Amino acid sequence: MAPQTGTIRRRRSRRWPWITAGLLVPAVAAGGVIWALRTQGSPEETADRYLAAWTAQNYGAMRALVADPPADFEARHKRFRTDLKVTQAAFHRPRPTGVFASSGGDTVSFQAKLAGGHDWDYSGRLKLVERDRTWKVAWTPATLHPLLAPGRSLRVVAEKGDPLQVLAADGTPVNTPDAPGSVQQLVEGLRQTYPDRFKAPDRSRIDLYQGDERIRTVVEAGGNRPLKTTLDLAVHRAGAASLEGVRKPASLVALRASTGEIMAVVNKPGGFNRALLGKYPPGSTFKVVTASALVAGGVSPGERVTCPAEKNIGGFPFHNAGFKNYGTLTFQEAFAHSCNTTFGEMSVASLNDGRLEEVARSFGFGTAIMPGVPAVRAEFPAPKDDTDLASASIGQGRVLASPLNMASVAAAVASGAWIPPRLVTEELTGQDSGPRPLDPAVVSALRKLMPAVVTDGTAHAVRFPAGTAGKTGTAEYGSGAEPPAHSWFIGYKGDVAFAIIVEGAGAGSTVAAPVAARFLTALP
Repeated sequence: MAPQTGTIRRRRSRRWPWITAGLLVPAVAAGGVIWALRTQGSPEETADRYLAAWTAQNYGAMRALVADPPADFEARHKRFRTDLKVTQAAFHRPRPTGVFASSGGDTVSFQAKLAGGHDWDYSGRLKLVERDRTWKVAWTPATLHPLLAPGRSLRVVAEKGDPLQVLAADGTPVNTPDAPGSVQQLVEGLRQTYPDRFKAPDRSRIDLYQGDERIRTVVEAGGNRPLKTTLDLAVHRAGAASLEGVRKPASLVALRASTGEIMAVVNKPGGFNRALLGKYPPGSTFKVVTASALVAGGVSPGERVTCPAEKNIGGFPFHNAGFKNYGTLTFQEAFAHSCNTTFGEMSVASLNDGRLEEVARSFGFGTAIMPGVPAVRAEFPAPKDDTDLASASIGQGRVLASPLNMASVAAAVASGAWIPPRLVTEELTGQDSGPRPLDPAVVSALRKLMPAVVTDGTAHAVRFPAGTAGKTGTAEYGSGAEPPAHSWFIGYKGDVAFAIIVEGAGAGSTVAAPVAARFLTALP
């Protein structure tokens, strides 16, 4: 809007400040006495009454405040609202504000806020003049909007919106036919969460017309704001490459540990998003949680413990993989070698007061996660007896988790806090939990235990990049003397945390761990 001519000055009393409003007062002049009458009120007061009436659509009150209202005063205001498809409007004078002195009167600025066909805020001005000892609005079409003049109008014009773009973290569109299948799965999940965003919206702009001839566009149509995700396509490609050659159903999830951002979700084959929706016994990967509870209870990595080949706990025989007997060793070594008998016995001895369930909650178990796409929560039902507790301590029994859940466990060790995972950059609705910091002493211990798995424990035969920390898992399911097992590996390197599962593939050390090594090696 072009600036109003004139100078800005603070409003002061006009003419005869010593005269009481409404009273005739004699004033001495050469040749006799004249009578003066002060103008009542102020331009601001009249402007406030006018704007309040305009907000209330009280056109009669508005007309009474106008110096020379046109015959079609009410019709023009109604046409203004109709052309702009206004459903709600508010007009007010910003405070503090100056009064602009101009030729033939004073001018007061105002702010307009319109909602309806196209939400729009604009600034306008009311010119006020003295008429019959009161202040009145000198109305013209420009009073409605500064661009308006006789024969001109402002109109909302509809146009078809563009389809929603879903973007990777670097701005690359990923809702395209050539996007990887696992990424397309995520896009479908986003569609479920944000159905209205995926509708091609009817956009609108505001044009200025002279009669029926369009002069120009005053307000451009708003675009369909892209939905930006946290996906890192380079990390995704590394994950997909690491699963090449794996013949059984498998998935990989990678997170940025410090933020909980989901960088990669790979499912092979497609169809079911097992990475986010699959619920599996986590097996020995859950020992990260159990070790946290034991360390919080006073166990140190160097404490001496026993690891017999088999141990009866609560009337049920527990055994190590391959019935290996490790004898007496440190707690760190028991973790590295994934001693089931050690963890089962120690849990029953010191975690039978609900402590393990409490620590599991601190790692997100039982918490609904809403990363922007459908995802399951990890489950840790309260153990019913010693056998149930011993089973839970090694990730068996009724404990269930998805690869996303277990990637979050690894990320918690890497960052020092469990952080709800997220796939979208905008604010999430329904997420009922923020970061949960872990005990620093527990974090310090786990950062010794998990690297030992790679250097000296169950995954020592796999060539990992330096700085890798992890935990293997062999999660039995089904029944029989030798039940089938899922192959797990969770871990972190730097700020990348991840989880891998290969369904029914057996030992985590022989299948999932090599996948993890290939993934970390392929990272940019």
